[in-house]
Amino acid sequence: MLDFLLSSEAIMALLTLTFLEIILGIDNIVFISIAANKLPAEQRTKATNIGLILALVQRVILLFFVSFLVALKKPFYTFESDWLEVAVSWQAIILLGGGLFLIWKSTSEIREKVETPKHDEDQVKGKTIKSLQQAIVQILIIDFIFSIDSILTAVGMTNGLSQNANYNLVLMIIAVVISIAIMIIFANKIRKFIDDHPSIQILGLSFLILIGFMLITESAHLSHLVVFDQSVGAIPKGYLYFAIAFSMMVEFINQKVAKARS
Repeated sequence: MLDFLLSSEAIMALLTLTFLEIILGIDNIVFISIAANKLPAEQRTKATNIGLILALVQRVILLFFVSFLVALKKPFYTFESDWLEVAVSWQAIILLGGGLFLIWKSTSEIREKVETPKHDEDQVKGKTIKSLQQAIVQILIIDFIFSIDSILTAVGMTNGLSQNANYNLVLMIIAVVISIAIMIIFANKIRKFIDDHPSIQILGLSFLILIGFMLITESAHLSHLVVFDQSVGAIPKGYLYFAIAFSMMVEFINQKVAKARS
């Protein structure tokens, strides 16, 4: 276990996944803050901390559930024809569905942030909250919605890193725990940074499109998909790490140039 966690590939996956989990958690922090701000001042911090801890618990539970489904690798349906061969398993279906969901969710979020950036916030603000219990229930619902893409991202980043599914699960849990801990400690500072640099969040959502596409190709590869005698291969995760690191470097340079000009 320790050898796996200290391997270069696992460390890269952990760093990348923690970064993406924090980016995905920004909207979660915003909505939790809106819900908490409807309470008396003395209850707001308590509601926010409880909300983030519940987010951690929900995500760990979902990680166990999704990891169980992804571990179902045995094909239950095969199809062969002159131009198509495929062996469908539950693992492939989960990865395919997850990839399509991430692409849809990311493109929808990007469009919404460009056209109506305050739409979701206005919806949360319009809901009545009169007690700490009501706030916790609303925060739980918000956490669950935002946990789905978070979990699918974790599965996409760690799937195939180790032949032992439990090792991948431990790596995902560590990344989620670190990201939630960072958000609890630096929630306001992270929010302010993202507000000052909204392109960072757009960049994170764009990375999810890459991860979604990677999940789809991984699903095809695990299904042994062959189309016109051409098999579909998996995308090496090193390509994804390079794309993310290169994009972040370009964004950092752009911010430095913009700051120097201003």
